[in-house]
Amino acid sequence: MVGYAFMGAAHSQGWRTVGRVFDLPVRPVLSAVCGRDGGAVRAAADRLGWAAAETDWRALIARDDVDLVDICTPGDSHAEIALAALEAGKHVLCEKPLANTVEEAEAMAEAAERARARGQVAMVGFNYRRVPALALARRMVAEGRLGALRHVRLTYLQDWLVDASFPLTWRLRKDRAGSGALGDLGAHIVDLAQYLVGEPVAGVSALTETFVRERPLLEGASSGLTAEGGGRLGTVTVDDAAVFTARFPSGALASFEATRFAAGRKNALRLELNGTDGSLAFDLERLNELSFHDHTEPAASSGFRRILVTEPDHPYVDAWWPPGHGLGYEHTFVHQARDLLHAIATGARPEPSFADGLSVQRVLAAVEESAAKNSVYTLIPA
Repeated sequence: MVGYAFMGAAHSQGWRTVGRVFDLPVRPVLSAVCGRDGGAVRAAADRLGWAAAETDWRALIARDDVDLVDICTPGDSHAEIALAALEAGKHVLCEKPLANTVEEAEAMAEAAERARARGQVAMVGFNYRRVPALALARRMVAEGRLGALRHVRLTYLQDWLVDASFPLTWRLRKDRAGSGALGDLGAHIVDLAQYLVGEPVAGVSALTETFVRERPLLEGASSGLTAEGGGRLGTVTVDDAAVFTARFPSGALASFEATRFAAGRKNALRLELNGTDGSLAFDLERLNELSFHDHTEPAASSGFRRILVTEPDHPYVDAWWPPGHGLGYEHTFVHQARDLLHAIATGARPEPSFADGLSVQRVLAAVEESAAKNSVYTLIPA
């Protein structure tokens, strides 16, 4: 694994746990973790359960005991590491968004397709697909329980940037992160929309805004979504919020909102799908629940009902606890590891693939293009 901060810790939890919960065709061995600071990465290896530490990702890729490279770094290094790992014959898991640009994502998707012919697997880490309630929602849409989809609404709201004195971390620099709330949060809800609907977004009309354009320069290291700044100011070069509407090829309309300025919202991902025969709604803060309305029932008795997604025949749940004993955020990374290991063992195309990651990247690029042109409707290249 390359990187050991917030996402590195989450991925490590998944790798440590997956073999203790699921029956697996192959079992992961946590061989080595990589970071630039030798002391810090060795401490992380001990804390997170990795057998060895490296300070150069090239040395990690060259190791004979590494078959899979898990990339948990900022977006500016995804393409270089992933392309090198695929060229070296390794399987790859890469955190979202896949890259910082469409051109990088195209190169990664093309390399992944060539590697697939050699028996290698490349997957992008959109972990929210692995929430059992959302996997169930996808199943219900595919089964036609909602009929023809008409509306898709998704919001992802956080508040960790409301304070204008929060420092200029890498997430606020375009050269490191690619974009701001759009790529950090918007990528998740774009992927979920395309996953749940089963179609790519066809076009968008967008607005973006940077509310705080200068912030204190970072002093010392940042950890997760916390950091300390100094007295000098630097320029924020990414968006703070993105709002956009979209259309799917089937004619369904969608709306998206991603912001890190929603005071009081810590990790509020919410969605609703409306179809001719019913509706589904989900709230990440109640991630063991799915709300379903069956519009084919008589009006006198119909309405939204809560599905508690903890039954053994719900996605992923049979490996865990008795009904009613809920799961949490960290379990999505266990499920992600499980699905990737099965893809490696069977040679199946993983989902989401690098091609799926490229599809999301094209939507993000179209959002930025539309916003730069005063919200003009912008088609997504097929």
